[in-house]
Amino acid sequence: MTITDIQQICIHGVGNKQSDEPNVYSKSVFKITDPEVNNLLLKYFTGSFNSNEFYTLQHDSSLQLNEIYSYVGEIFENPEKLFAQSINITKHLYEQTTHPKIKSGELYVVYFKDCLIENEKADAVGLFKSENRESFLKVFLENGNYEIDSEEGININKLDKGCIIFNTAKEDGYLVALVDNASKGSETQYWKNDFLHVQPRNDNYHQTQNLLTLCKNFVVEKLPTEFEANKADQADMLNKSVKFFKENDSFSMDEFTGEVMQNPDVIEAFNKYKHQFVQERDIDIADEFEISGPAVKKQQRVFKSVIKLDKNFHIYVHGNREFIERGFDEATGMYYYKVFFKEEA
Repeated sequence: MTITDIQQICIHGVGNKQSDEPNVYSKSVFKITDPEVNNLLLKYFTGSFNSNEFYTLQHDSSLQLNEIYSYVGEIFENPEKLFAQSINITKHLYEQTTHPKIKSGELYVVYFKDCLIENEKADAVGLFKSENRESFLKVFLENGNYEIDSEEGININKLDKGCIIFNTAKEDGYLVALVDNASKGSETQYWKNDFLHVQPRNDNYHQTQNLLTLCKNFVVEKLPTEFEANKADQADMLNKSVKFFKENDSFSMDEFTGEVMQNPDVIEAFNKYKHQFVQERDIDIADEFEISGPAVKKQQRVFKSVIKLDKNFHIYVHGNREFIERGFDEATGMYYYKVFFKEEA
């Protein structure tokens, strides 16, 4: 994803409807006159996006009823409508700020020209909301002496919320890149779920991500209860799962279950769990797809194969399940792990 050309920017203040904070609308499009400010804005708007993960706008009844889809579509048809539609977009966002914890801030509606996305050129509309202020020290020279003052502003390296909607795949809900760094609680999911109303694009990235999440949840939730698997067994299967995805370019469900799970009873339980998993999340997981390296790298961070023993020890398991032996010592009434190794690093 390459974006270098900001055509127009509209900035409006968004209040919290629940707290009766009003919106503040600009009277005209913001004019960028300083090239340095232009470069800083580009960094602020685009620096936080993962170019491998995409979404699409959607609606439960009809895509035409998705407000952002409608407003952005008007802009793509006539970029001169950016300011008028930015007012509509701001009002729509305001209607979603119904939780008292949602912070007020500024909404930037930006028109980008000739972006490069997946080897194609397309214009884009960016929606960015700044919610947090940080304190900065300003050091300056005055009358031969250095002075220090404090100011509050926006950290251009920390985009709170944003999305970039590319003018491609319109019939599928456009191609959408998403950032939501400020959402820590369920009440702040309004940006993704209520304001934008997006769903993951059904591509190799999300297929890989969904399958790895499925596998992790199965290992954690089902293996211990249905097969009396201990922590070492769980760690072993997590490691085998990641290894399969790292060593193969394409995924096959039969190959994966045969190589990683092997036991027919475990495979049957996994397939049942998969059926429940996709139904609950309203997603589709294909039996075959091309594996996404970036998705594997991202998911690998949460595949922590760690055995935590009381508050005394952590054992990090990276492979070779046969080198770990679990037992019970009757004399002390305690469980133990016996670890075999050739060299001590």
